[in-house]
Amino acid sequence: MAARSLVLEFNGGATKGGIMKRLIRNTRVLVTDGAKAVVLRNEGDVSGPNLQLVHTYEQEHPPTRELGSERPGRTSVGPARRAAMENPDWHARAEADFVSEIAAVMERDLRAGEFDTLVVVASPVALGNYRKAVSKVVAQVTVAEIAKDLVNHSPGEIAAIVVAALDAG
Repeated sequence: MAARSLVLEFNGGATKGGIMKRLIRNTRVLVTDGAKAVVLRNEGDVSGPNLQLVHTYEQEHPPTRELGSERPGRTSVGPARRAAMENPDWHARAEADFVSEIAAVMERDLRAGEFDTLVVVASPVALGNYRKAVSKVVAQVTVAEIAKDLVNHSPGEIAAIVVAALDAG
């Protein structure tokens, strides 16, 4: 929990309790949507964030026929009656697996000392998958989670949105 205190600055502003979270130097920002992940690091400071690209991860989106070919299951719903079960959503499963892999990469990088604080920006579905997959150790250094799909935005735009979200929350 010591890492969390690094991003809190005491300020007499209009936020709850006079505490404002800030995007400090070397904070890692993970931006993902389930098919692509962009990892950025703040090379600037609180007054002038400067997000620089650390790594990009992408997942190919093959056609559904290449992801899986199982026929829908069947179930019995009564005497002499059968019903088809819903087809699996192969793309959703692939996106959840991708986000799980990214969560594992964040843990590996944290343990390697590559960052101390993390901000996660993800589409709502990807954020839900990330929360299920993230380790406790990474969750403890995560100072903010923002449910927005910003993966195709520039680092400058991402920085402005993250700073605004941290100032608001």
